[in-house]
Amino acid sequence: MRVKLAAGNWKMNGTRAALAEVDTLVAEHGAASVEVLLCPPATLLGAMAERIGEAQIAVGGQTCHPEASGAHTGDISAEMLADAGATYVILGHSERRADHGESNDMVRAQARAALAAGLKCVICVGETEAERDAANTLDIISGQLAGSIPDLSTGESLVVAYEPVWAIGTGRTPTLDQIGEVHDYIRAELERRFGTGVGRSVRLLYGGSVKPSNAADIFAVSNVDGALVGGASLKAADFGGIIDALEQA
Repeated sequence: MRVKLAAGNWKMNGTRAALAEVDTLVAEHGAASVEVLLCPPATLLGAMAERIGEAQIAVGGQTCHPEASGAHTGDISAEMLADAGATYVILGHSERRADHGESNDMVRAQARAALAAGLKCVICVGETEAERDAANTLDIISGQLAGSIPDLSTGESLVVAYEPVWAIGTGRTPTLDQIGEVHDYIRAELERRFGTGVGRSVRLLYGGSVKPSNAADIFAVSNVDGALVGGASLKAADFGGIIDALEQA
């Protein structure tokens, strides 16, 4: 039975003052029946982990370097994330792929490093608007899955997030049928590659303008095990509404 997951990606947002939102989230959802994950900027990771304490909310990083240490100014290793209190890391987000040129090979190397450090990986896949319009969505997803996910991944260590690039932060969302088509395809590809046991145990998240008003409908779609939430995760009230919808799904 896959445990549903509500993951919040704060992206490049938040200072220490924003940790007050975490206090509210802990008070209201610190014992949720689904798994809750927050991925703040690296500057807040340690402080957030301490703030959460014993509550049932995990903390994760937003990327990591494929090397464990070295002369890589400005980068953060998976070991450093784990040392700061992280148990997860987001990898291959479309903004990292676009802004930093992270290829499938790079994401796979990062994921290997994360697994070696004991972190769970949330690996992101998704098509651009042009790729969707050209009816290339499933081909793009197939290539990203094959190239980005390490061979040693398991249902415990891997989460896959489908984020159509054209829906991130735009207020636009695919139709429920479109979401279902991609999630069903990802599930089938994982089962084909890793076998039924692992393939069925990996959690699949949808990301792309998820908010309390549309969360329930999205969570009712086949093979949607939760959400990777951007802007709506910055406020406890909004993220809490998404957690509530996931608990009721």
